[in-house]
Amino acid sequence: MAIFRKNDTTAHAFDAPTAALEDISGDYTIDASHSRLGFSARHAMVTTVRGQFTDWSGTAHVDTADPAASSVSLTIRTASIDTGNADRDAHLASADFFDAENHPEITFVSTHVTRDGADWTIAGDLTIKGVTQPVTIEFESTGSAQDPFGYLRIGFEGGTSINRKDWGLTWNAALETGGVLVSEKIKLDFDVSAIRNA
Repeated sequence: MAIFRKNDTTAHAFDAPTAALEDISGDYTIDASHSRLGFSARHAMVTTVRGQFTDWSGTAHVDTADPAASSVSLTIRTASIDTGNADRDAHLASADFFDAENHPEITFVSTHVTRDGADWTIAGDLTIKGVTQPVTIEFESTGSAQDPFGYLRIGFEGGTSINRKDWGLTWNAALETGGVLVSEKIKLDFDVSAIRNA
């Protein structure tokens, strides 16, 4: 029986990334079933609520020689928001927040891509509730692999923070002890697996 000591970092590490190809250039379809578009927000100033979108699709063009020629596009079904609580999800989908009935999709379209080794920076336009604002997301390549079905997969992890008020998501409630119920700052985190098109 293995015993992990407090300072043994191997207890918390995933397997080392693979590199099926050095040059991963090509056109890709994002595999949403093996990816995650997540977010987190502070609730009542004391805890963090996490969630994700479960219905979305995306494509990417990767050019390692000329990163500026790379691009990413995402379309997210607003009503697919999932925080693990049906009442909270219904409130988030309502006109108080995302207004999914009138704005059924959230989109992201890249405008500029840069690369520094395994690190990629993707700037683009994020549209929520009819409002478009620029965002910049830092990504780290997590490797490439040939899966058992013969597909080439690439992986990236990344994240950024946004202020939801910039997209007109302003609903809140004051707390008797000071502060508000929902933080304005929202952290976004992404785990992305993409399959190169045949």
